[in-house]
Amino acid sequence: MHTVWVRLNAVVFFGLSVLLGLSCLAALSKIGHASQYQPVVYVLRLNSVRSLKSHGGVDRALISFDLHADMGLAFHWNTKQLFVYVVASYASTANPRKNQIVLWDTILEATNPNKVLRHDNVFLKYALVDQGEELRANDIQLQLRWDHMPITGLLYTGEQPHDNTTTFTLPSEYDDLPKQQPPKTTKTTTTQEATQEATTTTTTQ
Repeated sequence: MHTVWVRLNAVVFFGLSVLLGLSCLAALSKIGHASQYQPVVYVLRLNSVRSLKSHGGVDRALISFDLHADMGLAFHWNTKQLFVYVVASYASTANPRKNQIVLWDTILEATNPNKVLRHDNVFLKYALVDQGEELRANDIQLQLRWDHMPITGLLYTGEQPHDNTTTFTLPSEYDDLPKQQPPKTTKTTTTQEATQEATTTTTTQ
């Protein structure tokens, strides 16, 4: 005869097995979704270069950019949120395969009805810093990327197609070079001017 504990154990493990099976089906339902439904990136381009300086032996650039993208197609009923970020890529002698630096990021929740990113002249969150001094006159590529964070299943990434990205060139000189100070001028008082000033003072007294 089965006791209450044996029956309770069977019910609990049966429920866990059902949850595991449903979780696997939910994870499998996202297969092929990312390849068929891609977010639309309308605009991702440089707006202005705010600063380019040599800081502690490394180059540091501060920029602003324009971003307009519709991320709605990336969402699935099993998606909890998207982690969206802008990446700057450039080549250097130290790393010819291209350096990749995150400049800006945000989180889009599935519960948020607005899935459109529209930012004009947005300032970066993280500076564009090179390990050496190779940012001057270098070509920088901007690309939008995102991480899918599902309710259940594996995390996977997506990115803006390379043929839709934009590239800009940084200035060839730093903007913190010391400016030339104008030569100091000293006023020379002649004997005649001194006599006139003394006469004026005496008359006033």
